[in-house]
Amino acid sequence: MIRTEAAAREAIEAIGGREAIEKLELLAAALREENERQNLVSRGSLDETWVRHFADSSQLLAYVPRGTRGAWFDLGSGAGFPGLVIAVFRPEDPTVLVESRKRRVEWLSRMTDRLGLPNCEIEGKRLELVDTRKAAVISARAFAPLPKLLSLSSRFSTAGTHWVLPKGRSAAQEVEELPRNLRKMFHVEQSRTDDEAGIVVGKGKIGTGK
Repeated sequence: MIRTEAAAREAIEAIGGREAIEKLELLAAALREENERQNLVSRGSLDETWVRHFADSSQLLAYVPRGTRGAWFDLGSGAGFPGLVIAVFRPEDPTVLVESRKRRVEWLSRMTDRLGLPNCEIEGKRLELVDTRKAAVISARAFAPLPKLLSLSSRFSTAGTHWVLPKGRSAAQEVEELPRNLRKMFHVEQSRTDDEAGIVVGKGKIGTGK
């Protein structure tokens, strides 16, 4: 379990090296500054940014096989978690941040430029209006209840799509309440940053036999 800021930095450096640490240090400083202008994250979480936002995001990489190629779709990116953090670790593949709120979109645009993330694409619109394309990975943190999330994002999924969906305390219950054909696609992994949180993990296409 990652409980301290120091432990979070060590875990992140083990994955992405000093370059990742340096980029995320820039992001941490910018996040604290921007949070004075708009409520990107809870004020109380700023003193635990490396655990609550950076390690919480980067842990999702453990559930996507190394070498997975293709676009990583992050739905409802908000302040950029996990999307911006994922883009730092996957510079050779597109990370698509879907966010409809104008001020959040402006923030994400500024940070992709400041962090030097040409692989990071921003879709500044509702998910329903995003053009259909294949996603290698789909993530979402605090986006929507699981049934709605799967319904809205089904058209981006393929048989090879990996799903990594942080769901907090409700993870197991949300999976259990899915229809049987969907329930068997997913399982819950323990979060490494929160004793009470789970991550819904799965692979496959959501649809009607296509």
